[in-house]
Amino acid sequence: MELSVVVPCYNEEETIPHLVERLAAAIAPWSARAEIILVDDGSSDQTWDRIVAAQAQVPQVRGLRLSANRGHQVALTAGLQAARGARIFMLDADLQDPPEVLTDMMALMDRGYDMVYGRRAARRGETVFKRLSAYLFYRYLNALSDVPIPKDTGDFRLVNRQVLNAVLAMPERARFIRGMFAWAGFRQIGLEYERDARHAGVTKYPLRAMLRLATDALTGFSIKPLRFATRLSFLSLFVTLLMAVYVFGSLYLFSTAPGWASVTLAISFFSGIQLLTLGIMGEYIGRLYTETKRRPLYFLADEIGGEAAARPDTADDAAPAKAQAPVKAQAKG
Repeated sequence: MELSVVVPCYNEEETIPHLVERLAAAIAPWSARAEIILVDDGSSDQTWDRIVAAQAQVPQVRGLRLSANRGHQVALTAGLQAARGARIFMLDADLQDPPEVLTDMMALMDRGYDMVYGRRAARRGETVFKRLSAYLFYRYLNALSDVPIPKDTGDFRLVNRQVLNAVLAMPERARFIRGMFAWAGFRQIGLEYERDARHAGVTKYPLRAMLRLATDALTGFSIKPLRFATRLSFLSLFVTLLMAVYVFGSLYLFSTAPGWASVTLAISFFSGIQLLTLGIMGEYIGRLYTETKRRPLYFLADEIGGEAAARPDTADDAAPAKAQAPVKAQAKG
């Protein structure tokens, strides 16, 4: 298998037929040695039925159906673990990232690059808030992260098997896959493209999901928020010292009693710092709690196409499993 295309799908019934049509055209030069893996992330619409219908028409299509909605990053992980190609192409089902860019990415990889990621030169069909929040997200993430992550990129990329194996060896549960690929290193290059408007349906990344992804990114690739909490503690001690000097100086020089406004302000200030510090610590503690449970990332409810039985079973507790099968409890060695 030379090429695997991995596409996570959630409530994309309107998009699947057009997606498969464009993907089939994009992989035409490698069609005899290629597969298209569509991962249904527990959709509540007819997405799985559309995948089944597409597989009947395009033999390269493979379908994976998760037992429940686990989120975009886990669905993408499921597809990456199932991929058998020497090169793996990732994109979303909304067709904002054009599959036709694959040809240029393959050409760059032929020149010796291990990873080719798409860099958005333009974002059509998106609100000002979406563009602004995405712009700020990548800038602040790089300012806080211990790992440089390419700006204005998503999971739209082509990687070789060596890079994919490196990322699949990472056992974290709260996954920020584009950061994991950046952390893996290897020889990378960006390819600029213009992002299209969504083909159909609505975005699956509302503000709440974006904030969750941002939190996973920060807690997974930086301890700077913890250092920031420590600096806030020292700042509060310094402000406390200044206030103490002011209070005792006022009592000595002017014989004045402190008023309720200054007391309320001081309590609010220090309470806010304490709560912020506890919140930052709570995010990291929660991440540790999630990691130590070692639950499987997902279960497969169904699978069609390809040679499913040929996919090797693994001892990793994050590996795919049929919903009816017993859960493996072995830790990663």
